[in-house]
Amino acid sequence: MDCTPIFREVQKAGRKLNLIDDAIINRVLIDIADTAEVNYAIILAENARDLSRMDNSDPRYDRLKLTEERIKGIAAEMRNIASLPSPVGRLLSDTVRPNGLKIRKISVPFGVIGIIYEARPNVTFDVFSLCLKSGNACVLKGGSDAICSNTTIVKMIREVLSNHQIDENVLTLLPSGREETIQLLNARGYVDLIIPRGGQNLINFVRENATIPVIETGAGVCHTYFDEFGDREKGREIVFNAKTRRVSVCNALDCLIINNKRLPDLGYITAPMTEKNVIIYADKKAFRVLNGVYPSGLLRRATSESFGTEFLDYIMAVKTVSGFDEALEHIATYSSKHSEAIITENMERIEMFQKMVDASAVYSNTSTAFTDGAEFGLGAEIGISTQKLHARGPMALEELASFKWIVEGTGQVRSA
Repeated sequence: MDCTPIFREVQKAGRKLNLIDDAIINRVLIDIADTAEVNYAIILAENARDLSRMDNSDPRYDRLKLTEERIKGIAAEMRNIASLPSPVGRLLSDTVRPNGLKIRKISVPFGVIGIIYEARPNVTFDVFSLCLKSGNACVLKGGSDAICSNTTIVKMIREVLSNHQIDENVLTLLPSGREETIQLLNARGYVDLIIPRGGQNLINFVRENATIPVIETGAGVCHTYFDEFGDREKGREIVFNAKTRRVSVCNALDCLIINNKRLPDLGYITAPMTEKNVIIYADKKAFRVLNGVYPSGLLRRATSESFGTEFLDYIMAVKTVSGFDEALEHIATYSSKHSEAIITENMERIEMFQKMVDASAVYSNTSTAFTDGAEFGLGAEIGISTQKLHARGPMALEELASFKWIVEGTGQVRSA
């Protein structure tokens, strides 16, 4: 199908958002949150249809699954977004030139944002809430795995918009075909920005095929370095949390880097992993230490493919390094620039790590699981940007605004 008429209607609806008072936007978000909670059973029934087509051993199953508790959490985040100040209309600078021109720089919406994402129906709520609050219309392109969940969620949201006399085209869900994806990536003149949320393959596809600006989010190859000065009790808790809290998310730990001097503590640090049946791919030195200590059925020898891989599963690689510099080099080689951590009691090492590691979020003595818009106090996020232009790290309301210059004169003309 030709999506151009759809894009045209979304763009028209987006322009009208500039005229809607923030108080009305907040009321809409609260009403959608209430609607989601009241109608949770309908959402879960459609979600069950999606889940029935996926093997529950698939790492994506947890991302796809909605529960009553998760819907309550989503609703709470929407209410939180409603309580935050609008990022639009802020005065960023104000000056008067010698010739009398008044020049202001103010924040404005992008206009229309296209989101391409995989089997995560919660993203439908999150993305719409952030886009509406920041004055942006949005075109959603969810994966076929979540088509039933996404369709019913979008239908509910559009009904609330209609009840508030807001053009329901500010939210549009495209069909799940590949052709519609290509059209979205090339909707120049209608869509102002594309944000992919998903694995590296999806991000690569979007980057290589889009003809409009892209902000890359999602892929996370996350490391934690246990330094020679690390506290093993902290290390044990942090590594377990970073790896097992939710394995299917982008901030989950993929590789534990351990200083050679602390190999005797490796068995102790990894012991809790057995509760979750975490498979460990260990390099030669680490394997020698864990052999006979860690369950043999869960211990494998690392290969070159074990490093630089986002597992999204109960799998972790272990890399032994001779010192701090080698740890930094390993991270620089394999990092996706998402989230990186060090565990150490040496403040000089912490300061060096913070300065030398190139990532959107750099941690010391805590879990990478905190890379999240809500945990950073930003409200829900639209994704974790791993690039450096415009946005980096959790992308929340402020990152969904651009700016424009307002120039006011009294008849000035520029001389030759």
